Amino acid sequence: MTKSALQIARAAYQPKVPAALNGVVKAVEGEYTQSVADQDEIKRLFPNTYGMPIITFEKSNEKKNLPAVHVGVILSGGQAPGGHNVIAGLFDGIKAIHPDSRLYGFILGPEGLLNHKYKELTADIIDAYRNTGGFDIIGSGRTKLETKEQFDKGLEILKKLDIQALVIIGGDDSNTNACVLAEYYKSIRAGVQVIGCPKTIDGDLKNEQIEASFGFDTACKVYSEVIGNIERDCSSAQKYWHFIKLMGRSASHIALECALQTQPNICIISEEVEAGNLSLDDIVTRIASVVAKRAEMGNNFGTILIPEGLIEFVPAIKRLIAELNDYLAKHDTEFKMIKKSEQRTYIISKLTKENSELYASLPEGVARQLTLDRDPHGNVQVSLIETEKLLSEMVSRKLSEWKRENKYVGKFSALHHFFGYEGRCAAPSNYDADYCYSLGYTASCLIASGKTGYMSSVRNTTASADKWVAGGIPVTMMLNMEKRHGEMKPVIQKALVKLDGAPFRAFAARRDDWALTTSYVYPGPIQYFGPTEVCDEPTKTLQLEQNV
Repeated sequence: MTKSALQIARAAYQPKVPAALNGVVKAVEGEYTQSVADQDEIKRLFPNTYGMPIITFEKSNEKKNLPAVHVGVILSGGQAPGGHNVIAGLFDGIKAIHPDSRLYGFILGPEGLLNHKYKELTADIIDAYRNTGGFDIIGSGRTKLETKEQFDKGLEILKKLDIQALVIIGGDDSNTNACVLAEYYKSIRAGVQVIGCPKTIDGDLKNEQIEASFGFDTACKVYSEVIGNIERDCSSAQKYWHFIKLMGRSASHIALECALQTQPNICIISEEVEAGNLSLDDIVTRIASVVAKRAEMGNNFGTILIPEGLIEFVPAIKRLIAELNDYLAKHDTEFKMIKKSEQRTYIISKLTKENSELYASLPEGVARQLTLDRDPHGNVQVSLIETEKLLSEMVSRKLSEWKRENKYVGKFSALHHFFGYEGRCAAPSNYDADYCYSLGYTASCLIASGKTGYMSSVRNTTASADKWVAGGIPVTMMLNMEKRHGEMKPVIQKALVKLDGAPFRAFAARRDDWALTTSYVYPGPIQYFGPTEVCDEPTKTLQLEQNV
């Protein structure tokens, strides 16, 4: 394989880790926990793994002679920068437990566990993937682990390979599955520990103990570089409005972070739209007002950031989607038998009056996208909904109306972008390289401590890496009950943008100025070598949340 100069240089990078992980560690138990909501129901569903204490690892002078351990690892869900370093940290950690420890990677996600497809990850394989982006070391997949039959099928190969612990690297749904699996294996005394690692570029898997999901830092820096490039082009040509949709299935963390890094003219925050009970027309009017005011100043150009999941946060459309989800969950087979040319009329006839009228008012393309196949978790595939084009089309119409009424005198020309996959497999930033390696090594410490049903946690990451705090939190601590496929199920509660949080308040304090002035910031590409303030800086979001 031909390697670039950067790949060769990055292979030599040694990730920085918390001081406590250098040498022998001991697990210190903290406060006992409860779920974020629905405590009685979660406790009933997870009698063996509910209420466990938070774990913190500290240096120990006690030498331990632990036996070799066989560990399995799964990459689950969408890719995120740093996944390979989680595996490298896990590998180095179990080798530190005992040099004869072995690591097995299941191929293409949870499906590999069910189909008994795996490969042993040896030192030469691991070394080729250190500090690289992507999940291609073993591949990833979106198969859900949720039934007893699946758990038992997976246990067959775990027993055959004498695997004592399974590490699942994934987002909120994948770690929910890990929690259910840990509970089941403990209930039947299978002798298999299950540990999770917090992965998602969306940034919505976090709490006081999980400061950030890995990959968020790198993805936001990749998107911000390209947004900055577009902003520079925008102010150079001075004739286009760029509508930029950014990945982020539910929460608007990516859009907010990129706005803090690049200072666009407009950034829509889905959570604010929902809290303000705004309609699509309200959003369009806000955008058109900024376009008109800038035109009065002679500036017929600008940049607008749009979160991928926006459409689901418009309250009226959210109600429509909820009814669509329930209806299609029960009548999916019947719906698929309807001719495509007749599906729109069919749906209109099946919805309640309010939702039927709203659905009928949507452009045909958007309406069709709302009824496409759901993802494995029963959700609308919002990345397929071209929200950026919908908004620019509606803004154009609004401006045409205003022009006829002599309320607008400018020229409006829109260009569209969707930045998503460009950031998911980027080479990890130094922050993500360090953070991910530490998460993997911490997972090995949780295994050595006999824990199951825990998620690897590394905190205090705005400080230098040696001051980071490694430990673990019970996954049940993050659960609540939500409706999925028409049924109430335990899932990890998504962390949405807090409108009273420091990152949003910092953005809100400056956005009116950004709207009318051209105050663009150009972050440039990720830097891997150079001054620490250039190479190791965490996200603006994390700095503001930690008051740094």
